[in-house]
Amino acid sequence: MNRVLGELAVLDDVGPPRRGRAYPAARGTWTLLLPALLLLGGLVAWPVLRTLHASVTTDGRWVGAEHFRTALAAPGTGAVVGRTLLWALVVPTVVTVLGYLLAAASRRSQEGGLVRLALVVPTALPLVVTGVTFRLMYDPDPGRGLATLVAATLTGRPAGDAPQLLGPGLITVALMSAFVWAWVGLAVLVFRAALDAVPPSLADAVRAYGGNRRDVLWDAQWRPLLLRTVAVVFTLAALGTARTFDLILVMAPGSVRDEASVLALRVWQTSNGATTGEGAALGVVWLVAVAAGMLVTALFVRQGWPPPRGPVDGPDAVAPVPRRAIRLLAVGAAIAWLVPLGVLLATSLHSTVDAATRGWWRGPPSLDSYRKLLTGHELWGTLGFTLVLATVVTAVVLGVALLAAYPLAWLSGSRAQATGLLLMAASIVPVQVIAGPVNEVLGMVLSSGTARGLVLVHVALGVPFAVLVLRNAFADLPAEQVRAARLGGRHWWGTLRLLARHNRPAVVAVAVLEFVQVWNDLVVGLLFSGPGAAPLGLFLAGQTRGFVANSGALAAGSVIASILPVLLLVLARRHLVAGLVAGGLR
Repeated sequence: MNRVLGELAVLDDVGPPRRGRAYPAARGTWTLLLPALLLLGGLVAWPVLRTLHASVTTDGRWVGAEHFRTALAAPGTGAVVGRTLLWALVVPTVVTVLGYLLAAASRRSQEGGLVRLALVVPTALPLVVTGVTFRLMYDPDPGRGLATLVAATLTGRPAGDAPQLLGPGLITVALMSAFVWAWVGLAVLVFRAALDAVPPSLADAVRAYGGNRRDVLWDAQWRPLLLRTVAVVFTLAALGTARTFDLILVMAPGSVRDEASVLALRVWQTSNGATTGEGAALGVVWLVAVAAGMLVTALFVRQGWPPPRGPVDGPDAVAPVPRRAIRLLAVGAAIAWLVPLGVLLATSLHSTVDAATRGWWRGPPSLDSYRKLLTGHELWGTLGFTLVLATVVTAVVLGVALLAAYPLAWLSGSRAQATGLLLMAASIVPVQVIAGPVNEVLGMVLSSGTARGLVLVHVALGVPFAVLVLRNAFADLPAEQVRAARLGGRHWWGTLRLLARHNRPAVVAVAVLEFVQVWNDLVVGLLFSGPGAAPLGLFLAGQTRGFVANSGALAAGSVIASILPVLLLVLARRHLVAGLVAGGLR
């Protein structure tokens, strides 16, 4: 840089963009990375190593595979592992297929926006609320459970002999249906972004050479983009099934919980938040499975996501409108997706006694359940605490992630790929696996069982994904914007501020997702909270102990708990998609 006629000029800024132009000095780089390194090293990396060590030792003595043999030979463990694999294969397949079909069916149609809105809303709900909703629907008493009543009617059975959707034979299917309901909206958003990135002129070119519908799908959509998108959606849904802990804990009655158990629940039951040999061994098995899924994801998302096409004049800019039958499929799915929400809302509009003794369709509406909750102090206390917790965690995660993403964005080649893999690995570590070592670390810094400890754990778990998204968004900014930020910022902190402004969708996506994640959390609160630090998810889960008796107040509390995350996700959904696909996940 030099001054020419009194103005600051960049003399070497020619040719292809070089990542080093906006890179901070070496000392500044380590300063920027230090907060993220301390958090990830102390609360993710060391706990993983501690778990690995505990899985092959007893009181410091090497025992090899003894803990693995004992844990895997325990009664029911084989069924738990098999059920976990079933979740990882069947559920992602259903989510992927439905997501693509509904994304294609809701394109360029008058009702498409409303269809996608109805499908996306469940994505914002806490899994605790999803569990409450479907447990209300699947209540074994046909006088209270709408799905049980419908099943009895369709099968022609007496009401007392209706299929038990929450019974030992169907509980896994019931849980899977709830998970699919919650995740399809995210798949629709991703597929919609992918379909919008495919130029309609490709389909026209295939048709011009005599191609049929199958050729258009294969040559104009599948090979250019959808193959990678399908792999991404499937693998992310498979990784998401490892976090069904909240859903199983709330939705499965205690009498059938063993028949519904997966590794997420078995690890918690075995170790109970401590570092034990058998619990650590199961945790390592789980870590290996999750790491394998992560590697598959990395294989398909190393390349950047195709940037959105700008507006183009002419007929090629308009995608074909789906046929009427396909559009009706999308509308029917949207209506079906709204039924569980209607059941939850209708149940909340009944008194505690009415909700516990008869179905919501058999009594007049009432605000007694809301009145009972809102006049008490417990709900307001936990809402206030959760709001402060989510706000503080989101602010800290954004600050730490922006500082770390800035120098990492300018890496290239094998170093950039290795960094991306490490960030992905850190972002998918199941918290149940490392709960014991994390509690040991928190005890050292006097934060175990406190609000400060909850903040530290949430920040450590949220930073890897935030850094990954922001790093990719920074790295793929146009060279002109990097040059303008370099000139306007003068120093690295000024450059960072301007680059963050250019990456507003990614910043908004990280902030909204982190806030919603903390607001909706149950497992972190269950493992690390104390008497004065009980978040909203823990409060709702506690109300499920007497589920039938508390169903009215529980439904009302679930509605109240869902308002803020649903509003955030609906209002920011376009920023979310743009932020997440900007730069891909390389």
